[in-house]
Amino acid sequence: MTFAAVWMVLGLGSLMFLGREVFVPTLLLAGAIVLYDAVHKKTALSPVFMALCRLLLFLLAAASGDDGITGLAWWSAMALAAYIVGLSYVARFESAPGALRYWPLFFLVAPVVLAYFVNAGEYGPRSLWLSLLLLVWIGMCLRFTFVTKDRNFGRTVAGLLAGIVLVDLLAICGQPPVALVLPALFMLALIFQRFIPAT
Repeated sequence: MTFAAVWMVLGLGSLMFLGREVFVPTLLLAGAIVLYDAVHKKTALSPVFMALCRLLLFLLAAASGDDGITGLAWWSAMALAAYIVGLSYVARFESAPGALRYWPLFFLVAPVVLAYFVNAGEYGPRSLWLSLLLLVWIGMCLRFTFVTKDRNFGRTVAGLLAGIVLVDLLAICGQPPVALVLPALFMLALIFQRFIPAT
């Protein structure tokens, strides 16, 4: 607990130097993390709290950039949060098996829906290919839980966690130079999952 608190304070302190625009999302993110840690095992809303942490992390990154928190940053953060809700819903069944409903899984495709509406013109074809890539990956991950004879929630969740990188790739519509780094991070996530449990 002390170790985590020290890292939290160091993280907060380092971000405070980035200016007032970063101050509010930094404090909100810290509060959301503490809230999630306190209640995630006690409530069915834990996927929403996890998604809130990711949403605020996305906005914090946007706030520290040159353009600040734009409308597109908000929509992209919400799409990522929706993906996390779907992912976290599946993750809950690793330790608490029960009747698995299908409707929360539709949250996983929120980034694709957003990409369809915001990417036009020259970005359209690239957005389409990246959306197909993400959808194929989501399908491959979900089959371990919904298609194979023996359910394997762990493989589904690990794959969807690595898929967060693909969500980020779609959010920037594959624009360089960051787009050159994200596929490598995706592969590294898969490699490290062989040695370090993803959940």
